[in-house]
Amino acid sequence: MSKQRWIIKVGSALLTDSGKGIDQKLIAQWAEQIINLRANNIDVILVSSGAIVEGMNRLGWKEKPKDIHQLQAAAAVGQMGLIQSYELLFSKHDVHTAQILLTRDNLTNEDRYENISATLDNLLLHGVVPIVNENDTVSTSEIKFGDNDTLAALVANLVDADRLIILTDQQGLFDSDPRHNDKAKMIHSIHVSDDKLTKFASKSGGILGSGGMYTKVIAAKQASESDTTTHIVSGREQDVLSRILNGEHVGTLINC
Repeated sequence: MSKQRWIIKVGSALLTDSGKGIDQKLIAQWAEQIINLRANNIDVILVSSGAIVEGMNRLGWKEKPKDIHQLQAAAAVGQMGLIQSYELLFSKHDVHTAQILLTRDNLTNEDRYENISATLDNLLLHGVVPIVNENDTVSTSEIKFGDNDTLAALVANLVDADRLIILTDQQGLFDSDPRHNDKAKMIHSIHVSDDKLTKFASKSGGILGSGGMYTKVIAAKQASESDTTTHIVSGREQDVLSRILNGEHVGTLINC
């Protein structure tokens, strides 16, 4: 039986408990579930936000700065804490992690694209969990316009992933914003080509996030180019990754 490949993307607000600091308990829960996925013949690549927000927390900044160099500084400081947390919690399962920092240029240059693909293949071959993030310390457009939903979709295309799991602080995709409409209904399943899909998604992100549901929908469309199925689910849902593995319907499923 050939191995599946899953991309698991974690958002900033979820990972840092809405800016309070890296949520070690949640990461520990995800690590345990990822170990379970690996035991079931699934390779996992994590795409993790959170560096800038963690850097803000470490530096004592209450508001996200607008100055690009301050954002780069926050990313540099926060990346240390982010990777330390992943390394510590995966090492408890005797699993190594690896840091992969990318810019858009890396994924548009053919030679770099092939090198990144080969590196990821070799890390997975050796049982390592790659932790991918945008290289915010040296890039500018990624911080100002980019988001890790898009990055996760591009990584899914890069490795021909079977599934893209977007862990967020919402239950899934709704037909209107549940934060403002208590009658909003969750979309449990939808095809990526359905015209309703983009209309359901909000273009506005949270205070700490950069994308909102709109970028998650765009990511699902991008991922579908490599026949990757996308799940948008709450990262706080109990055993969410293991439940998806077991075929349970959780959150929103976007089929190809």
